[in-house]
Amino acid sequence: MKALKIAIDISKIAFAGAVIVFSSTAGAQQPNSTTDVTVARGEYLARAGDCIACHTAPEGKVFAGGRAMPTPFGTIYTSNITPDPETGIGKWTADGFYKTLHEGRFPDGGLIYPAMPFASYTKVTREDSDAIFAYLRSIEPVVRKNTPHELQFPYNNRSLILGWRTLFFSEGQFKPDVSKSEEWNRGAYLVEGLGHCGMCHTPINALGGNSESQAFQGGLIPMQDWYAPSLTSNKEAGLGDWSIQEISDLLQKGISDRGAVYGPMADVVYNSLQYLTDEDTRAMAVYLKGIAQDEPDPVVSRLPDAENSLLVSLGKSVYDKHCSSCHGINGEGRPPHYPILAGNQSIQMDSAVNAIRMVLNGGYPPGTFGNPMPHGMPPFSVTLSDDEVAAVVSYIRTAWGNTGKPVSASEANKLRSATLQ
Repeated sequence: MKALKIAIDISKIAFAGAVIVFSSTAGAQQPNSTTDVTVARGEYLARAGDCIACHTAPEGKVFAGGRAMPTPFGTIYTSNITPDPETGIGKWTADGFYKTLHEGRFPDGGLIYPAMPFASYTKVTREDSDAIFAYLRSIEPVVRKNTPHELQFPYNNRSLILGWRTLFFSEGQFKPDVSKSEEWNRGAYLVEGLGHCGMCHTPINALGGNSESQAFQGGLIPMQDWYAPSLTSNKEAGLGDWSIQEISDLLQKGISDRGAVYGPMADVVYNSLQYLTDEDTRAMAVYLKGIAQDEPDPVVSRLPDAENSLLVSLGKSVYDKHCSSCHGINGEGRPPHYPILAGNQSIQMDSAVNAIRMVLNGGYPPGTFGNPMPHGMPPFSVTLSDDEVAAVVSYIRTAWGNTGKPVSASEANKLRSATLQ
C-alpha cells in the first residue's frame, strides 16, 4: 500500500479513516447489513490508503501483487493480498492483518521490508484495520504466487531489518492533540496514518529511513527522479497562504486555482484522493495548512553572473515562443487548467527537478470526477536542447519576482538521460 509527486504547484498528501470514527459507504449500493457496512467502509479505507497502487501490477489483476518496486537496495515485488488461501491472505485472521499493519510483521512474526510503510500504518486504528481486512476478504481471490525479491547482498538478509527497525520504527498509535480541533486531529490522522504521506514528503537517508524530526520536510523520491516538496515550508509546497478550498481542490480534483499535480502525485490523486469525501479532504487541508509556517530562506545563485544573464536572455525567448500562449507573457497563467508561474512556490523550490522534468516530459494532471478532461502540457525533450531547457527553467524561476535559483545545462542533461533509461 503505497504512494508518492508533482510539478508546477503541488503538495503531496494521502489519506485514511479516523481515530474519530467516521463512516462513508463510498459505494454504488446502500449496504443492507452490518457486514455490508463494514465491507463498504473497508473498501473506502483501502481506496483512500492507495493500496491498489502498489498491490496491482501493470496489466495485472487487482490486489494480486507482483508490482516491481525499484529501490537503491534492489527490486521488491509487492504481495498478493486477495483472499486466495494458498497464494494470498485467505488463511490470515483479523489479528494477523492488524499485526502486519501495526507491527510491520507477518502473522507468523516474520519481518516485513519497510517498502511497506508500516511506520505510518502503526497509527491506523484496530477498527479501521478490521474494516480493510473485511473488504479484502470479500474480493475475488486470485491465484498468483508472490515473486521473490531481487535484493543485493547483504540487503537480502531479512535479519538486517531488525537494525533498521531499531533506528527508524516506533510502534504506536495516533495520539490526538487536545489543544487542536477535532477536524485538525482527523486531518492529522489521515495524513500521518493510512495516507502515509511521509513516505515521500520526508527526506530518506542512505539506509532507507527517515527521522521524525524531519517529518514532511521534503526530499527526492528514490529511483523516481521526482522531488516531493516540503509540506512545512512555504518556500516549497507549504500551504500556509492557500485557502482550505484551494488545498481541498488540489487533493480531490488534482487541480486548483493555485496549481496542479503531476508525476507520482497525479497517480495518488487518481487512485486514491479523488474518492475521499469532502469532509476528509477538508480535514486534511486544515491540518496541512496548519503545519506550513516558516519563511523562505535567502536565495544565492549557484552560477556565475555572466552565465545567469545568458540563461535568462535565452530563456525569455524560449518561453515567449513555447510557453506564453498557455502560461501568459507575465506568467499569469489561466487557472485552474494552466497554472500560474509568477509567484508559484513549486517553481522556486531549491530543487528544480520537477520543473525540468515537466519541460522535458510534459504531463497531465489526473482525470478525476472533479476534472474529467484535464488539460496537459506537451513534452519538449525533442524540441529543446539541454541549454534551452536550462535557460527556460532558469527564466521561469527568476522572472516576475520569482526568487528561485537558475539551473545548468548539465542538470537538464542528467534528468534527460535518467528518463531515457
